Amino acid sequence: MAVGGAAAAFGLAGLLIAVSVPLLVSVRLRDLPPDDRTAALADTAWRDLVAGLRCIRRHRVLAPLMVAIALGDLGFVGPLNVGLALLADERGWGASGMGWVLAGFGTGAGPASLLLTVRGRLPYAGQVAAYAILAGSVAIGALAFVPGVLAAVGVALLIGLLAGLSGAMCGALLQTQADPAYLGRVTAVSGLVSLGFAPLSMPLSAAAIGAWGTGPVFVVSAVVCGLGGVVGLGVRDLRRAELPR
Repeated sequence: MAVGGAAAAFGLAGLLIAVSVPLLVSVRLRDLPPDDRTAALADTAWRDLVAGLRCIRRHRVLAPLMVAIALGDLGFVGPLNVGLALLADERGWGASGMGWVLAGFGTGAGPASLLLTVRGRLPYAGQVAAYAILAGSVAIGALAFVPGVLAAVGVALLIGLLAGLSGAMCGALLQTQADPAYLGRVTAVSGLVSLGFAPLSMPLSAAAIGAWGTGPVFVVSAVVCGLGGVVGLGVRDLRRAELPR
């Protein structure tokens, strides 16, 4: 954005999205069993959503896991989207400085994904996710108080590392704990929470920053995010949840 302007930034983003299309087309899915396929075709989207919610509500791991995901996303989305832009403007970092901070976040998230790709499985999945959410929430709160761009990049790198780890672990637990027949519906509920409800916090974060400043809003957001880790550690079944070997 700082070097090439809005046209270059949006053009690059569009190119990356276009590259994803042939990758998605190349994905091959296994057919559902005949009974499941018939049921899936017969159900409406609303019935699928209700079935997914019912499956989550009755599950000892999925129910608290979904609450932890929701709290983590609600505390994360506002500061790292709207809040970061306002923080960069407040500190005079400019578009370039904000870009470096976001790059630090992405650089941190990459190694976490590579670690899980190489290892394939980490023990104590529920505890790892909870502790990563708690540590990440502290880093989110600290981001509003760093003195300069370089320190902000370092904190953002830490946030990316912890968020990447907790996000991957929560996603893996979601997929392995859900019944295969309900996996798509459970994943859809998770997507609705993360991509539908959590972004609603962005205008609230912007209004709150306008009223009270970046520091208090980042701290409150960190507390909300940290509650997701508290849920993860406080619910025994989620705390003891493991990924299959």
